Amino acid sequence: MMENLSSLKKKKSYKVNHWYKWLSPGLFVKRWLLLSASGFVLAVLGGAIWVKLTPIYRILEFISVVLENLTKVIPNYISGPIVAIFGLFLLFWGQSRTVGSITDVLKPEGDEELVDMLLARRRLNKGPKIVALGGGTGLSTLLRGLKQYSNNITAIVTVADDGGSSGRLRREIGVLPPGDIRNCLAALADEEKLLTELFQYRFEAGDGLVGHSFGNLFLTAMSEITGDLEQAIAASSQVLAVRGKVLPATLSDVSLWAELEDGRLIQGESNIPEAQGRIRNIGCVPANPPALPAAITAIKEAEYIIIGPGSLYTSIIPNFLVPEIRQAIASSTAPRIYVCNIMTQPGETEGYTVGDHIKAIDSISQQKLFDAVLVHRKSPSSKSLQRYAQDNSHPVYVDREEIAKLGRRVVLANVMEEDQDIGFVRHDPYKLARVLLRWYSGKWRKNF
Repeated sequence: MMENLSSLKKKKSYKVNHWYKWLSPGLFVKRWLLLSASGFVLAVLGGAIWVKLTPIYRILEFISVVLENLTKVIPNYISGPIVAIFGLFLLFWGQSRTVGSITDVLKPEGDEELVDMLLARRRLNKGPKIVALGGGTGLSTLLRGLKQYSNNITAIVTVADDGGSSGRLRREIGVLPPGDIRNCLAALADEEKLLTELFQYRFEAGDGLVGHSFGNLFLTAMSEITGDLEQAIAASSQVLAVRGKVLPATLSDVSLWAELEDGRLIQGESNIPEAQGRIRNIGCVPANPPALPAAITAIKEAEYIIIGPGSLYTSIIPNFLVPEIRQAIASSTAPRIYVCNIMTQPGETEGYTVGDHIKAIDSISQQKLFDAVLVHRKSPSSKSLQRYAQDNSHPVYVDREEIAKLGRRVVLANVMEEDQDIGFVRHDPYKLARVLLRWYSGKWRKNF
């Protein structure tokens, strides 16, 4: 019996809270409710004028007599509020039933209330204009968390990938590599889990299809239909209900090269980590490719710029090989932060400290592109450390004095997700986004 009463109370409380949500600021519902009521009153008055008040006069006279007699039985200070409350109840009940009918059509599965959808959408639409730069899985991980805070996200993605399915499509068809863009679109989509599984699906049979991911083929087909990758991404974003924008850094067919300290010159993004050497310099062919105009506009309008995480030389720095992009970032007055990797990467950053990461970006850019660096605080478990050590990968050391000399502030936070069963670490998208938005909002930036 008590459980039933408790259940009824919860249901009543839910209904009351549900009604209050519709009166929340920012939904623009209250004004329309009032407008609906005003329209009803005006329609009745208009009808009365139209028929020369004859029927309405008698109705009003009858209502007047009834109300006069009612006040003799029940005082006006009691009967008045009762009638007014009853009228408001009917008004809101009718409106809620109308909204309920709309909800049943738009969300037949009923997994989310329409009012909650509207509140969330209003909040996200008011979120800061964020530009995130990078590539690989690091950028898509970041976007997965950021989309919980804003719909005004622009991801600027490197197009230097030449390995795997992307590389094959690039060589065989001549399209820009779609792999990193595919991951970002999936990360920003509303139905992220299903879309990620679909886009990451790789064909295991079929002449010419083996090894290709569905997402890469989808974007390649869209590029052929729309004429270029930029239009293909825009069209795909509409089809997939993507929050924000995904833009390639350039539409040029860029190929990376790296000069190693032992004198070797390595051509191709996928070959650079495999060379297993310390990188002295990095560039691209053609040199100084033109930026996508939309990417420059996004950077200029940005209220917050985030760089990384991702492979330093093959995901982060390639964006800065586009002169207009690095110049636009350097000229921006928005808060700018670099998310440093948790572990060093064999073939790219072996033995690197946080300061070494910063120096590498500064060397390529020849100017200061960010104000602070976000570094993970807590060391991974011993199992993860042992597994990574087998590949000569270790936690990135925080050399505070060197970072201070480089004019950056260190933001230390626990932003790691660890699978201790297999000893695998990466950035947690939700922890990372929460820390980044806190810094942006001023909790850590106020004394910067």
